[in-house]
Amino acid sequence: MKKLLSMLLVLAAVLALATSSALAADVALVTDVGTIDDESFNQACWQGVEAFATAQGLSYQYYQPSADSTDERLNSIDQAVTDGAKVVVMPGYLFGEAAAAVQDMYPEVKFIAIDVSAFDLGTDAKENLYCAVFGEEQAGYCAGYAAVKDGFTKLGFLGGMAVPAVQRYGYGFVQGANAAAVELGTPIEIKYTYGGQFYGDANITAKMDGWYSEGTEVVFACGGGIYTSAVEAAVAHKAYVIGVDVDQHYVGEACVADYGYNPFVTSAMKGLQAATESALFKAFDGTWADIGGKVETLNLQMGDFVGLPTAETSWCFRTFTMDEYTKLLEGIRSGAIVVSDAIDVQPTVDASVTVTYID
Repeated sequence: MKKLLSMLLVLAAVLALATSSALAADVALVTDVGTIDDESFNQACWQGVEAFATAQGLSYQYYQPSADSTDERLNSIDQAVTDGAKVVVMPGYLFGEAAAAVQDMYPEVKFIAIDVSAFDLGTDAKENLYCAVFGEEQAGYCAGYAAVKDGFTKLGFLGGMAVPAVQRYGYGFVQGANAAAVELGTPIEIKYTYGGQFYGDANITAKMDGWYSEGTEVVFACGGGIYTSAVEAAVAHKAYVIGVDVDQHYVGEACVADYGYNPFVTSAMKGLQAATESALFKAFDGTWADIGGKVETLNLQMGDFVGLPTAETSWCFRTFTMDEYTKLLEGIRSGAIVVSDAIDVQPTVDASVTVTYID
């Protein structure tokens, strides 16, 4: 009996070790309030982790906090570190407070915070923390410019919460639409509002339905899951939407069977996967010092970190061409086209452009 008990104890220890090893990961990602298949931040950053770790032969794992709170995010980060993570990726501005804390709690671990600004952080980044934010105003500009050049004259902007990233998207959208309207000599109208949340609901759908009923042709739905309300209203009027953060064309494919078309004209994107992979490379190739301790803005001057999807399946413009888009990108990169990132004042527009800001 003693021999059997001893064998069982040894077996239990082996199983425990195997379980621990299965959980151990070189690279960890902690989700914010969503999941790794949320069609947004978590998914794009997770794809970056997967692509990098697979190519480098590293182990990787994700952790999903049990609640939307800094305490639960910290608990998940602690578990990742306990499991052996050398690098932890944290997607989204909600990680600001947690990122500020863990850089001191785990000085031996490298942390990558995607879309966490200096404001979100609330303190200086230490040498083991890298924060990347994006030039959303440039992506928004591209979307607004392309939409008007494509023939849309009645546009809408539906933001989630009025946080800086969403505001930059929106004000960039207005700037781009204005520039195209001036070029074409075409009067345009833009309705502009924030939903005060990052998810769609019946009230927001009703507001969007009202916009489309009044003639709005395309709405830039910018704020997490709030796009669901824009899409629901758009398909009822055979109208269109512009996606955000990632290429949301594939989301609209679900509408084809029921409504006969994909309502997504394009998407104003951040290079979330590219930013994640780029930072991970530096975490493992000995060049971390190049980015550690920085809060870096990734825009077109830095690389292909913002813009519109160029895949043939996602290019749904009627007249706006790839050549025109390439010229637009070159203009922004060179500085010939200046896109303001200011959010403390509404963009100035031409007399032919009417922007109605709606509470």
